[in-house]
Amino acid sequence: MATVTFDKATRIYPGSDKPAVDALDIEIADGEFLVLVGPSGCGKSTSLRMLAGLEDVNGGAIRIGDRDVTHLPPKDRDIAMVFQNYALYPHMTVADNMGFALKIAGVNKAEIRQKVEEAAKILDLTPYLDRKPKALSGGQRQRVAMGRAIVREPQVFLMDEPLSNLDAKLRVSTRTQIASLQRRLGITTVYVTHDQVEALTMGDRVAVLKDGLLQQVDSPRKMYDKPANLFVAGFIGSPAMNLVEVPVTDGGVKFGNSVVPVQRDALSATSDKTVTVGVRPEHFEVAGPDSDLGVAVTVNVVEELGSDAFVYGTATLGGESKDLVVRVGGREVPEKGSTLHVVPRAGETHVFSTSTGARLSD
Repeated sequence: MATVTFDKATRIYPGSDKPAVDALDIEIADGEFLVLVGPSGCGKSTSLRMLAGLEDVNGGAIRIGDRDVTHLPPKDRDIAMVFQNYALYPHMTVADNMGFALKIAGVNKAEIRQKVEEAAKILDLTPYLDRKPKALSGGQRQRVAMGRAIVREPQVFLMDEPLSNLDAKLRVSTRTQIASLQRRLGITTVYVTHDQVEALTMGDRVAVLKDGLLQQVDSPRKMYDKPANLFVAGFIGSPAMNLVEVPVTDGGVKFGNSVVPVQRDALSATSDKTVTVGVRPEHFEVAGPDSDLGVAVTVNVVEELGSDAFVYGTATLGGESKDLVVRVGGREVPEKGSTLHVVPRAGETHVFSTSTGARLSD
């Protein structure tokens, strides 16, 4: 097994003067599951392809263990990649697909068969070893692609959105399988997705990219509780964090009719007259209908999820109409068109500089 290091790795595509990946700096521990996440075009797949040797590195270095692999061809890097479209050979059986890399490497047939059968057992593919890929479901093909990677026994697994072709229910069960399989095998894994729920549920750590720049790399819990800037705050979490620009006042910031307390030194770090306050949907307290605290939210849409519900509404803050999302209990669902009075829960708010986007609160 091995560590992986991106040391200010940069990729600039020909004809462009703006890097697709700009000085990426990440240390991935031996056996760690790291997820690269971000919107489309943020550089996450390019970062993975640089590590695989499928894209040139124009600056900085990439290391696997103690080896500098920056300019090594893919076959010499001891990595195995699972692609978005699985890239299986349609004319070969499942067993032949899984063992093909070993056959090319000159491994004898008996050893190939043994390794393929061991991987098939782990992935519940034993009954399908003699089938062709066209006779398999999407989830089974995905497991064959995983099996092909496992059989190689590489130092690093690379996975490029391997669940994006699966239906919603299968995605949930398969991501659990992949995460538990990776923990059992202990192989360092770099996983790319645009789905932040997938990122939070699977990764030991998550790295958020935007426009080729690393925004934050942290454990899922820390990233959820303390996003480093406005972009991460708005990207991580489903539904997204409510972000509202509000005026600074004595002792904190004004949120509707309530003052949200903020440490003085946090506010002294910015010269802005307003700051952006973030409140997650589950961190609002619903006040009584006669309360003059907090803010009045007009209910537009209610998404009922059984155990709880999300209220999508509008509120007037700072003289402007703002969209807010509030989570309420499944048995306390307000009527559409009614008014809900909500107050941000003490200690659960996030404060960001409006001008720079940087986090101000602890």
